[in-house]
Amino acid sequence: MACSVLMVDDEESARTSVEMYLQDRDYEVHTAASAEEGLEKLDEYLPDVLLVDLRMPGKDGFYLIQEAQKRSSATAIIVLSGYADISKAVRATKMGVCQFIEKPFSLRQLTAAVDQALSLNTSSYHLRKVDERGLRVEGPGWTLMGAGDALKDIYRKIRMVSQSNQSTVLIQGESGTGKELVARAIFEFSDHAPKGQFVDVNCAALSESLLEAELFGHEKGAFTGATETRKGLFGAAHGGAIFLDEIGEMPLKLQVNLLRVLEEKSFKRVGGTENIEVDCRVIASTNRNLREMVEKGEFRRDLFYRLDVFTIHIPPLRQRPEDIPVLSAHFLDRLSRTCNKRFTGLAPEAMERLMDYHWPGNVRELRNVIERAIILGTGSTIRADNVIICPHPTEDGPPAGMALRLGSLESMEKRLIQKVLDATDWQKTKAAEILDINRTTLWQKIKRYGLQPQA
Repeated sequence: MACSVLMVDDEESARTSVEMYLQDRDYEVHTAASAEEGLEKLDEYLPDVLLVDLRMPGKDGFYLIQEAQKRSSATAIIVLSGYADISKAVRATKMGVCQFIEKPFSLRQLTAAVDQALSLNTSSYHLRKVDERGLRVEGPGWTLMGAGDALKDIYRKIRMVSQSNQSTVLIQGESGTGKELVARAIFEFSDHAPKGQFVDVNCAALSESLLEAELFGHEKGAFTGATETRKGLFGAAHGGAIFLDEIGEMPLKLQVNLLRVLEEKSFKRVGGTENIEVDCRVIASTNRNLREMVEKGEFRRDLFYRLDVFTIHIPPLRQRPEDIPVLSAHFLDRLSRTCNKRFTGLAPEAMERLMDYHWPGNVRELRNVIERAIILGTGSTIRADNVIICPHPTEDGPPAGMALRLGSLESMEKRLIQKVLDATDWQKTKAAEILDINRTTLWQKIKRYGLQPQA
């Protein structure tokens, strides 16, 4: 995909000449005649470079620059002005503009400025073009990838809600779609990121009593084993954000306490009487239908409406098959390095097997399949027989294209488990994660097959 440029200028002749010249040089070019129209196209096209005239009817270029900076730090901004004014140049530079070009300018001069702006754009959190197929939103330690409209829509919503540090966000999507990555992107795009920390908690992983103590902390002596006071995760998230993963699993009693935090911005520790004020954004996620749970009395209606302020839905991988090649290439490149291997790509038959599968485990399952393929693979290309997909029942029935003609299932499973264990130096937690099974199941299979570390 070509680098994109948005030019906002009320002079039609200037827009036309720049558009034709840059398009001939393989840029994706969009134009607008006003700041208001420019903002609409900024949200629609997510340009790499914004060319903006300062003097326009209605809202001026400074207004557009200010709004553009609120929406994304990823877009490089170049000012085009027919009125040489040092004070305006200084003001534009302070606003984050990378270049100030005086009209009239040559088209070669403009192209050089665009190229330089692209090379200097080193923002940590932004939408990046990967190649002709894909897009990537990335930050330190996390990456969201896709090939088309689904990721673009998610990125647009992330940018919109990040402008408000207090708005509660509900992220909906099946397990393995990347809900935590979206939550981290919201946090890191917002003004809270430099001030506080991102705290995450899995609401399905703890019992009611443990979850309450984890979220709200406890006073010394509040219960057996409480030998010291703990401030809890809400206390740790003060000034930042707390991510409540799988909020649909939260017990009804704790839902009351959470509602109080959202409404009063304060909470009490377990065993405490003092109201502790907290300022943090609450981001929740769920793989369940909360509306249906409300109707069944399984989730509080008032809490649902407090959480459902701004919703981001992540489609399952089976509804965006165009993402599979991009994600597979990304995982292949990244995971090959950790396994000290180097692959140039996947054979057509291997990619066909990936495309035929319906991915009930979504992106997480795809990642595990690619990692297994890397462990099993030899040479420079992942072959079809390296792509071992462990079938499991789903509501949609058996997956398509899952006939595995590689000998008996048991012998294949034994060989796969042995290879994964050896590749992970018999780190059973890591091996279980790659095999997409729990540690207990892995232990049972090790004993059943009599597996031992290879000398």
